[in-house]
Parts: sequence; C-alpha cells; structure tokens
Amino acid sequence: MKEQSLVKRTLDGEQEAFGVLVNRYQRKVFNLAYSMTRNRETADDLAQDIFIKAYCALKNFKFKSEFGTWIYRIAMNHIKDYLRSGDRVRMVPFEDQVKDENDQEDETVKMEHDQDTEQRLKVVHDGIRTLPEKYQIILSLRDIQGFSYKEISQILRLSAGTVDSRLHRARKMLKNNISPFFSLRGETNEM
Repeated sequence: MKEQSLVKRTLDGEQEAFGVLVNRYQRKVFNLAYSMTRNRETADDLAQDIFIKAYCALKNFKFKSEFGTWIYRIAMNHIKDYLRSGDRVRMVPFEDQVKDENDQEDETVKMEHDQDTEQRLKVVHDGIRTLPEKYQIILSLRDIQGFSYKEISQILRLSAGTVDSRLHRARKMLKNNISPFFSLRGETNEM
C-alpha cells in the first residue's frame, strides 16, 4: 500500500495504518539513532520518541515529499537535539565483532586479530565523533546508513552539491584525524 494512502488513513483515525508505517521504518530509524549514539537502549528510546513525535505531527505532513524523507528529517532533528542536550548517555565502544565459527586460526592469533579490528573500529568511531556535527551526520547517513545523495539532500534539505562537498570534507577530515594512529603503527591504510 502506498505510504501517502497510509498517512491519509492514519489522519482519518485508522491507527493500524500508522502501525504499517512504523513497521516499514522502525529498523532504519533505530539504525540511524544507533549510528549516532552507539548505544542500543538510547537508540531504542530515541526511535520510540521519533515515532511518537511523527504521529503527533502527522497533521503537518504536506504530501510534498515521501513519508520516508519526512520521518528521517524528524529523526535527524530529534537525534541532533538529544546529542546537544546534557542528558545524553556517554557513548559505548563498538560491539564485539561476530566471530566466524568456521575460522580455523589459532585462538591467540584470532583474539589478537579481533582486538586489532575492534581497536581500528574504535579509532574510526572516535575520529567521527571529533568532527563537527554536520560532518558526523553526513558520514552517518551516507557511509553507515547507505542513503543516496538524493535521499540525504531531501532529509537534510541541502543541495546535492552541498551534500557532495560536505561528504568530501568529512571524509578528508576523518582521514586526517585517524591517519596518525595508523602511521604510529607503521601501517599505510588507504581510506
């Protein structure tokens, strides 16, 4: 069923229609919140708040954009507000990497490899967190969430050229921030 029809049905009092919309976007909204907070409980709370906020604001939906673009815009604003507030929970390290059951490496070597991978991910994540918010958001939407330039442009209400230039700057800044870590380790790592 088309999303605009689901919005109209929700506005007519059919709550099940909004449930369909929530089901379609629940995972993506959670993933967006998680990519920005790195905390499952916080991301879960934020996702719930975002859908409540969207439900209450649905009467303001103008049918000029897709519902997905509209909900992501609400999500980004809500997450940014949360991150700016003093009530936020400190970020937690990246989750442990899933172990490959078929891996036949010696356990010591495997453990060292896992620790190295986790350390690399932490360096990248910490590097992202040092960037200005607008660059954190653009990296999260494109490189973590996988949104297209057009979708990012609509979500953030930016021109495609601005999205492209911010993404380029964000990647360059991230590379500059984390390259000392890899240089100290004697690695040449292309990003």
